[in-house]
Amino acid sequence: MAKKEGLKDNDILGSKIVDVRPMTKAEMKKEFWNSDEIPTAIVLESGVILYPSQDSEGNGPGSMFGRKGTYQFGI
Repeated sequence: MAKKEGLKDNDILGSKIVDVRPMTKAEMKKEFWNSDEIPTAIVLESGVILYPSQDSEGNGPGSMFGRKGTYQFGI
């Protein structure tokens, strides 16, 4: 994982998930996202909030997918 300013190594790795919820309007505004699609936010005990973007430039909200065995699901 690339080290970013203000982010410690253990802020993500080993940090427990404390909430899974819709991203708030205030959080979306910080990303300059004006969309009817509300992405899922994963909140870690470290205070980090993870959320999907439609691309690496952050041009809009995206969707998260997962897989367990042969079962694929959206979050």
